[in-house]
Amino acid sequence: MKTFLELIEAKRDGREHTRDEIDRIVLGFSAGEVPDYQMSAWLMAAYLQGLSAEETVWLTDAMVRSGRVVDLSAIPGVKVDKHSTGGVADTTTLVLAPVVAACGVPVAKMSGRGLGHTGGTLDKLESIPGMRIELSAEEFLGQVAEVGVAVIAQSPDIDPADKRIYALRDVTATVPSVPLIVGSIISKKVAGGADAILLDVKVGSGAFMRTEAEARHLAAELTRTGAALGREVVCVMSDMDQPLGTAVGNALEVAEAVQTLGGHGPAALTEVCLVLAAKMLVLGGVARDEAEGRDRAAAAIDSGAALDVMRRWIAAQGGDARVVDDPSLLPAAALRREVRATGAGFVTGTDAAGIGRAAMLLGAGRERADDVIDPGAGLVLSIRIGDEVAEGDLLATVHAATSERLDAGEERLRAAIRLGGTRVDPPPLFHEV
Repeated sequence: MKTFLELIEAKRDGREHTRDEIDRIVLGFSAGEVPDYQMSAWLMAAYLQGLSAEETVWLTDAMVRSGRVVDLSAIPGVKVDKHSTGGVADTTTLVLAPVVAACGVPVAKMSGRGLGHTGGTLDKLESIPGMRIELSAEEFLGQVAEVGVAVIAQSPDIDPADKRIYALRDVTATVPSVPLIVGSIISKKVAGGADAILLDVKVGSGAFMRTEAEARHLAAELTRTGAALGREVVCVMSDMDQPLGTAVGNALEVAEAVQTLGGHGPAALTEVCLVLAAKMLVLGGVARDEAEGRDRAAAAIDSGAALDVMRRWIAAQGGDARVVDDPSLLPAAALRREVRATGAGFVTGTDAAGIGRAAMLLGAGRERADDVIDPGAGLVLSIRIGDEVAEGDLLATVHAATSERLDAGEERLRAAIRLGGTRVDPPPLFHEV
C-alpha cells in the first residue's frame, strides 16, 4: 500500500489514482489521519495535473460517504437545490429560496462560506442578528416541512470531507479546479438529500471560469458526475463580467435581497432570479413549463408571499425577522465614503473579481481561513457596464471599520472600473441555458 507521500508524488507526476486510493485520500483526511500540509500538497497536485472523469466521480462519492446522507423522503414533493459556482454580488440564494418555497417547492440547502473574492451565503445569513446556520438533522427537516426552506452549514457529520477540503482550497490557491469544484458542489447536494439540482455556472472576470469554454466544461462535468450519483442536474451559464447586484458585502447583500423580494431590487439580479426560479419550479413539478414557472415566481414577489417566507425562515433559524421590514437593524460599518469619477466617459468594463477583492479589503471577506469578517463592510455600486458618467458622478459607496480599510478598498475598486470614450453594450445576463 502506498504511503500518502507516494500518493502525492503519483498525482504530482500526472498518474491516475485507483478508487481505493481516492478513498484513502478523502476519508483519511476527513478522519484527521492526514495533516493539512500533506493534503494541501495533494490539492495543488490535483489542481495542476487534473483528475480523470472516473477520479472525479470517485472523489465526489468518497466525500459523500465521509459522513451521513440526509434523508428528505418524509417531506412531500421534489426537493430541488440550487448552487452558484461563485460570483460577486450574487445574492440569488437569498432571493430564490423564499420565492421557490412560496410556490410550493421545498428548499433544503447546505451552503458554504466565501471563497476568495466571492461571497458566501452563510456569511450573509450570519450578518442577520441571531441567525443560526447550524441545525440538527431533526431541526433541519422540521423547518423545511413547516416553513418550506432551511439553509444551513454543513454539520460535522454531513459531508465533513468537503468542509475541511473547502477551507484548505480557499487559502492554497486551488479553488479554480474543475474536479475539485465538481466534487465540492455535487457531494454537498447529494449528502444534503436533494432530488434535483439547478446549477448556476458563472462565467467572466468575476468567476472561477473566465471563458465560455471553461464554464461549458464545468457544466458538463457537473451534469455527468451528478448523473453518475443518481441525481438530475440542470446547468445554466450566467454572466459574471460585472457584479450581478449592486451590493457587495454581507449585511449589504441581505438588505438588497429583501429589496428584491419586495419588488424593488436591481434589474439584473431580479431577472436572473426569475429565470432560475422558473427552472426550479419546473424541476420541482409545480410548473408545466418555464413560462408558467416565471409567472408563479413573479406572483410570489408581487403578492408579498415570498417576503413572508423570508420572515418565517429567518425567525425559524433564530434570526431577527424585523430586518425584513427594517434593514437598518442589520450591522453597519462605522465609516462610509463616496467614490466619485475623476473624469468623464463610459463604463467600458469592470474587473468583477477586483471589485470582490475591494470588498474583501474593506473587511467583507477573508484573506486567510481564520480571518474575522466585518458583517457591515462592503460596497454598493452605482454604475454598470455601458453607463455614461460625468466627472464627479458617484461610482460607488464603500463601507468599512477604519479609514485605512476605506483607502485600500477604494484604491482596488478604482482599478477595477474601466472608463473609455465609446459606449459599449453590456454583456448578456445568460451565455447559455
